[in-house]
Amino acid sequence: MRIRPLAHALLVSLALAAGPALSEDNIDKVLGGITAEAGKEYGSLDTVNGGITIREGAKVRRADTVNGGITVDSDAWVGRASTVNGGVKLADRARAGDIDAVNGGVSLGRDAQVEDDIELVNGGMRIADGASVGGDVGNVNGEISIGKAVVGGSVITTSGDIILEGSTVRGNLRVEKPSGWRFGRERLPRVVVGAGTVVEGELLFDREVELYVHPQARVGKQTGPAPRMLDHPDAPRSN
Repeated sequence: MRIRPLAHALLVSLALAAGPALSEDNIDKVLGGITAEAGKEYGSLDTVNGGITIREGAKVRRADTVNGGITVDSDAWVGRASTVNGGVKLADRARAGDIDAVNGGVSLGRDAQVEDDIELVNGGMRIADGASVGGDVGNVNGEISIGKAVVGGSVITTSGDIILEGSTVRGNLRVEKPSGWRFGRERLPRVVVGAGTVVEGELLFDREVELYVHPQARVGKQTGPAPRMLDHPDAPRSN
């Protein structure tokens, strides 16, 4: 999984805040939150310390913050939502081009749409029924929970759990091997493939995991270390 560097958000915000905005539809701050008003169109919204709210029906080309979350209301659209310390929330029927965050989770409401990827480092992800993601969804740490939604790419984690409940994944389901030094006994990621789930690609495990696949799920071949099979999705951990 490719994690885009987000340090540029701080540099861009500081540079733009030093001078006047380039046009009326761009808002740039160092301190304080930003609100895109309902039904209006904007270029870039940049802040260092503050959240960004995109009201119902508004359109924003790019929303970047360093310390703060990003909220996209129903029927609103943002081309790119990026934050370092904060989460991203798409309400029902909200749309985004792509989403990335370093420390923070992502929530997609019913029928929300992300055209490309969702990339996180430390944060969980919840995708509601009816939502769709055109590309990959992935993180390093944190639970990825997907309902009756469609993921056009792969679902990827390193140390988090993956819970699929009636989901359709066009790509692979992958658990990558952690990098760097690790001390002590490490918790195994837990992968639950629930009833009605379809994984069209492979189950790729670069490390040992706990795996549950419901009899009414359909998955591709499994590659990598043999997983610890669970009798049922709520089986207690053995470690």
